[in-house]
Amino acid sequence: LRALLPAAGALQVNQDPGEVQVAEGDRVALECQVLTTEPWERLRLEWVKGQEELCTIILSCSSRAPHTRCPLRLRPAWNSSRATLSLRRVLGSDAGLYLCRVTLEI
Repeated sequence: LRALLPAAGALQVNQDPGEVQVAEGDRVALECQVLTTEPWERLRLEWVKGQEELCTIILSCSSRAPHTRCPLRLRPAWNSSRATLSLRRVLGSDAGLYLCRVTLEI
């Protein structure tokens, strides 16, 4: 079991599920949990497949609503410390390794 709280000054990012198989035409949700002990000014979360940036969520302490840049069929969401990327009507070309990449501005 991994600790839920990172060490002082650390950033911890957890992705879930580790692996998932979905039939073409189905829907899938990928989750990314971001834990940090330091307050941040701005958080940038990018969903990447291979070398391609699919979707970006930018959060700012000064704004309640996140700024998102994603294709229409991808639906990003942010709730507390968890980001979700939902793929509607999965295509065969959606198969691959997805990475949640996080950058913090302190």
